[in-house]
Amino acid sequence: MRAQILSYSEQRNFRLGLLFAFGGTALFALKSIFIKLAYAQGVDTVTLLTLRMLVAAPFYLAVFLWLLYKTKVTRPAKQDFLAIIVLGAMSYYASSYFDMQGLNYISAQLERLMLYTYPLMTAVLGWFLFKEVITPRILLALVLTYSGVLLLYAFEAKLGGNHVGLGVVLVTLSALIFAVYLVYSKRVLNRVDSRLFTSIAMLSATTWVFIHFLLTHPLSALSVNSSAWFYALLLGLFSTVLPSFMLTEAVARIGAARASIMGTAGPIITIVLAVIFLDEPFGWAHLVGMLLVIIGVSFLNKK
Repeated sequence: MRAQILSYSEQRNFRLGLLFAFGGTALFALKSIFIKLAYAQGVDTVTLLTLRMLVAAPFYLAVFLWLLYKTKVTRPAKQDFLAIIVLGAMSYYASSYFDMQGLNYISAQLERLMLYTYPLMTAVLGWFLFKEVITPRILLALVLTYSGVLLLYAFEAKLGGNHVGLGVVLVTLSALIFAVYLVYSKRVLNRVDSRLFTSIAMLSATTWVFIHFLLTHPLSALSVNSSAWFYALLLGLFSTVLPSFMLTEAVARIGAARASIMGTAGPIITIVLAVIFLDEPFGWAHLVGMLLVIIGVSFLNKK
């Protein structure tokens, strides 16, 4: 009887893990859609990023204080604390800024596929920085993935979109910064609770975002219309706070490998939503490009 109870408990835990992984992936896939819709309201990148953090930061501050004063979580050492501050500024400030800035120039579909290539960048950085092995499987994944990205880029450039190349460079830089963040954060996460790590990193990024805003904008720039605030609220809550904790919980329940497999649905969800809500075109170039990228990254996920 006990074995059956344990089995049922494990199955329930596994199903919850899958649910958290898919839910977090789906919510994060909405990010590009909310950003594009907010831009249509006349909001610029820095203002929208600031509004996003204004919405998200109180939640991370609450989790940070709860973990420190209401639980027995181990406080990070001074060296780890400083490392998390730097990593948070890299990922949730610098990477987010370049990504959102790039969305001014390219479609949500191309942006999402380019961001999806960060595991390959992480593998290359591991080889470059720590002499990790680049296998033939990784090389094949690189060829397939970036062939898909180049195909979609060529399609958008052919349509005559202004500054498509600039958008590609900005989003590539965003993905590269995020890959560096992942490479170094793995070493810190071995010593620090993941929820505490995420909260400190987000609060660090919030500080840098506010500094950037105050240096480039008057406070009156935050007085945007109600539609822009609505999209900023959706972006901060449903595409930042909730998916960050849902994906962390998913990894804890089912492991990083299974959680990453569920992440394959992310580009598909974004592309479908971009066609429906942003009226972006979808043709053979998009279909083939999407399949090449997903297949390429899946090669990397296979053991």
